Amino acid sequence: MVTILDVARAAGVSKSTVSRVLDERLPRSTSATAERVRQAAADLGYVRDPLAAGLRRAGTSTVGVIVPRLTDTVMAMLYEEIARACGSRGLFAIVATTEDDPDAEHVAVQSLRRRRVDGLILTTARLDAPTEPERPVPHVLALRTDGVSSASVGDDRLGAHLATRHLVDLGHRRIALVGGPRYASSARNRQEGFRSALAESGVPVDEALIAGDSFSMEAGEAAGRTLLDRPDRPTAVFAVNDNTAIGVMAAAHALGLRIPDDLSLVGYNDIPVVSRLPVPLTTVRVPFQQVAAGALELLLEAGRDRSPRTLVATPTLIPRRSTAPVQRV
Repeated sequence: MVTILDVARAAGVSKSTVSRVLDERLPRSTSATAERVRQAAADLGYVRDPLAAGLRRAGTSTVGVIVPRLTDTVMAMLYEEIARACGSRGLFAIVATTEDDPDAEHVAVQSLRRRRVDGLILTTARLDAPTEPERPVPHVLALRTDGVSSASVGDDRLGAHLATRHLVDLGHRRIALVGGPRYASSARNRQEGFRSALAESGVPVDEALIAGDSFSMEAGEAAGRTLLDRPDRPTAVFAVNDNTAIGVMAAAHALGLRIPDDLSLVGYNDIPVVSRLPVPLTTVRVPFQQVAAGALELLLEAGRDRSPRTLVATPTLIPRRSTAPVQRV
């Protein structure tokens, strides 16, 4: 899609100049600069975005993005994609962090409202507390949903199903799950996908092989030690995000286990580091660009009295060297 930035570069002017020249509500300028802008727009096939233009007219052309923490690579990646999507439509994104604490989220929402943002994209949704920023600021959710608001998410059940079936197809039957917080729809749906894949394959779920309650590396390492320091340890682990998978790797190393010879491991999200680990991690890739674009699309239409809806992006399994056929004894 040709953007206002592309037109500005081609015409050698600023975004604001392009916006003014192409704004049909303003008197038509006949200056050389205006003619150059219109010619560049025509040459590039630029089509003005009425939704984004409406949001810009409503206030500050700014979108607030609320994430749990930017030290989480997933959230940093998503924010960068949201910022790019906003920039392509003449908008600007600013970010606030909450440490996944509802009280801190309330403070962040109020702070962004005081800065007169025109809308909010939140990645902090909780199933135990529907997200309700005070009106009139429109809001949508990304990556996680509360089951109420409009949301742009990945298909977490499908992704977990792909990961688990990959392990089953390699011959594994003692497959453990390192889960995440129950209040996060992403963690809950990935556990559901894990269970459905095992049921579909005729493999019983061993509840003793389910551990973990956070998305952090530390939680993954703790869960890994619990699962792997057992006489009947699993031969494979599906971790619901890459951070926890890296933690499981650390636990396996500390216990003298080799990946994938002694343990196959699958993560989720495909953050950049996992392809560069000493043993590259098999994982599920989430299309963050698509999720971000979907969130902005939902936000731009939020003021048009539409019913809430959910956009779902399809993940992809990325096999690497951390998984291998089960070693038969």
